[in-house]
Amino acid sequence: MSTQSEAVLEENLIKRLSNNGYERIKIKNEDELIANFKIQLERLNKCELTDEEFNKILLFLDQGSIFDKAKKLRDHFFIDRKDNPFYIKFLNEKDWCKNIFQISNQITMEGKHKNRYDVTLLINGLPLVQIELKRRGMPLKEAFDQITRYTLHSYKGLFNYIQIFVVSNGVNTKYFANGLKKDLQYEFTFFWKDEENHNIHSLDEFADTFLEKCNIAKMISKFMVLNESSKTLMVLRAYQKYAVEKVLHQALEIKQNGYVWHTTGSGKTLTSYKVSQLLAEDESIYKVIFVVDRRDLDLQTNKEFNSFCDGCVNTTKHTGVLIKNLTTDGKGKLITTTIQKLSKAVKTAGDKAKLQKIKDENIILIFDECHRSQFGEMHQTITDFFTNALSFGFTGTPIFAANSDGTRTTKDIFGKKLHEYVIKDAIADNNVLGFSVDYFGGAKLKEIPDKEVSKIDTKEFLESDKRLNQIVDHIIESYDRKTRNREFNAMFTVSRGGVVHKYYELFKKKDHDLKIATIFTFKANEDLSESEHSQDLLDKYMKDYNEMFETNFTSDDFRQYHADVSKRMKNREIDLLLVVDMFLTGFDSKLLNTLYVDKNLQYHGLLQAFSRTNRIINKRKSQGNIVCFTNLKENVDNAIALFSDPDAIEDIIMPPYETFVKWFNQDLERLFKLVKTAAEALELQSEKDKESFVLIFRDLIRNKNKLDIFTEFDWKDVKIEEQDFNDFRSAYLDIYAEIKQPKDDDPESILKDIDFELELLRNDQINVDYILNLLADLDKNSPSFDHDKKRIISIMKEHENLRSKIDLIEKFINERLGNIDTKITSVSEEFDSFMRHERKEAMCEIVDKERLDEDKARKVFEIFEFSGKIDDDLLKKAFLEKMKFKERKNKVKTVKFEIINLFDKFDY
Repeated sequence: MSTQSEAVLEENLIKRLSNNGYERIKIKNEDELIANFKIQLERLNKCELTDEEFNKILLFLDQGSIFDKAKKLRDHFFIDRKDNPFYIKFLNEKDWCKNIFQISNQITMEGKHKNRYDVTLLINGLPLVQIELKRRGMPLKEAFDQITRYTLHSYKGLFNYIQIFVVSNGVNTKYFANGLKKDLQYEFTFFWKDEENHNIHSLDEFADTFLEKCNIAKMISKFMVLNESSKTLMVLRAYQKYAVEKVLHQALEIKQNGYVWHTTGSGKTLTSYKVSQLLAEDESIYKVIFVVDRRDLDLQTNKEFNSFCDGCVNTTKHTGVLIKNLTTDGKGKLITTTIQKLSKAVKTAGDKAKLQKIKDENIILIFDECHRSQFGEMHQTITDFFTNALSFGFTGTPIFAANSDGTRTTKDIFGKKLHEYVIKDAIADNNVLGFSVDYFGGAKLKEIPDKEVSKIDTKEFLESDKRLNQIVDHIIESYDRKTRNREFNAMFTVSRGGVVHKYYELFKKKDHDLKIATIFTFKANEDLSESEHSQDLLDKYMKDYNEMFETNFTSDDFRQYHADVSKRMKNREIDLLLVVDMFLTGFDSKLLNTLYVDKNLQYHGLLQAFSRTNRIINKRKSQGNIVCFTNLKENVDNAIALFSDPDAIEDIIMPPYETFVKWFNQDLERLFKLVKTAAEALELQSEKDKESFVLIFRDLIRNKNKLDIFTEFDWKDVKIEEQDFNDFRSAYLDIYAEIKQPKDDDPESILKDIDFELELLRNDQINVDYILNLLADLDKNSPSFDHDKKRIISIMKEHENLRSKIDLIEKFINERLGNIDTKITSVSEEFDSFMRHERKEAMCEIVDKERLDEDKARKVFEIFEFSGKIDDDLLKKAFLEKMKFKERKNKVKTVKFEIINLFDKFDY
């Protein structure tokens, strides 16, 4: 049976949607698109527009960014008629099923290039959903890459009103929100799901569910968020949408409490914001109060909520402001506060009296992370006071009988579980990362066997200087490997008592360059050390912090210190944060990838702590690293069984080192069947063979990316020498460089659609400074000079960020290196001077070679250096010779490539 073609896939989709209520319409180009838009706009608004009025609407719609246009879609346009002024709407957000639904295909648009789009869904004449298809068997990412090209080349006018993209090869189908090319990442494309979290893969089923006309209009109307902070569009994932609908149903129709169990890192903030926003918009609700259990989380929630909707949240800096917000009717129905403030307000006599008039109002209480403080007196006080309130909880780790303190569970407090999305689901969806857990991490006492270490739990042993020293040495030794040469950072959590102080002092005594900070709470009657009070010790550690970061904190500024530590951890200014309990819940940082553990964690506490490390940021962060210095394996297994299921361990905890070695060697066997050496790889002639090499070697570097995390990694364990692997790496980069070259006829290479994932090859330590240090030791008079020079060039070939500078380095070695008087100037200073001269010469060479006007060309260079963008119009004006259209088009492409390469070459 032959593979279903893209054309057949397209036609079948159109027929399916047409049968489900979409009107099929033939639109050939932009003019026909605009003409159809006028007709549908008049149908929606039950009016007739004059040409002048419609042109004003088009002018209004044409201005602004994609984000601005998303806001205009949800706005109205005023038609100023003297006899009967009125507003035009573009989208019926309230009755979403009453919009006008059409489907078209192969609409041709012309921008920098002419493109024809596969399938377009129009709502009220506006193209709001764009579907790009690839034939069965083709990678889904090729359709995604096609959309990113269209974003650069031809999306314009009304096509900038696209809200949602869909990509499919018939077998697999995903969706994502529109945005600028820099905001579009394949990692943030989503499968649609049913309510049980089963992915909907096939295009037919996706068309019947997600693209069903009422659902897609509802997704656009109710389940998208316009992020004011980042100026980006966000679309809810299926599990978020289902959770929001379940809470709304429970609150507005069933009128009972409930809770949502969505695992840590799955986007609970966005889900809870959407719930809060939609409830606050309901006329029957008096106030929606979003309750957190710490002041820092109150500030964080306000910031995040206001990023979704600027100014939509009433903040509560103190109890007086909270009472004012609660008792003021009308605007500002969404309030965020801490449980401490709210409980104080309802039980302090004066404040309680002011709140009497609203105690019976229809109030919604939404508790964030409801597994924590909501089980105490404060929660009870609040719910007892507001007699007509409903309570809803959001948690990543509910309290069940197995992990309770013997009293109440989440179900006891909040009632029915409304929706569930557990960590196994989130990892499968690539919403969060799995964990690589290293037990003992090599820091156990060497004379005690592994099986005996787990049995030792005496305070004397656990706090012995010998053990703590070994652990500190192991952290220092393993840190760069675990954090990928400090691209990421780490936390170290230790048990209560004086251990935190012992560890901090040990780190101070050791020889290392890690920036280490610590934060912990203290009490007036607490004595964590035999000689010094913990508050005094924290002040002492804060002095170190102040010297490191030029700050001026004391323990009296604890809140400000906490906020500063949080900011510096997120900015990766702190290498290692030493904590007891703080920062193990509620703290989210994508740049944190490692947690060292020397304490007993279990159930919700364990999963919450581990989950600090598993936020997704890029391909180099492939998992969260956990290094346990006490045997937590049974606790880990129990936590996963409770919060996912016993069979999920292999999905959540990554395989051991030996498994990755096995997989790496299996990929090597595939490689050696194709080519035996890097030289053979470079001699491959056919596109198909080159593609095979690239895909196999990409699998190898993905696997190597994971192997690099293990402290025990040794090249002896794999069936290739390190230099041979690096030679293949050079060949891989040569093929990438070859397809990157512009060609006049611009042939379609199958390699162009492959993501080479170059970030996995990046090594920030191997940079220009590293090469200059090698050059400083290079002696032209040494018999090993030629060998040493060849080694330096070989290192540069292996690293994509240095390859463009090979010719420069060779020229520098030949012309300058032997003539440097190191008493007067350094190799680095001489290289700076050399680079400035060569850069100027290279610019002049482009101007002369391409016959450009010098002043205009210099302006093009300046704009690119400042903004990273090439002004095409200015570049065209810089040509001194008149050219035909195609010749000029190819020349522009060539010169742009030369300019980009020039700045890449001289940037270091």
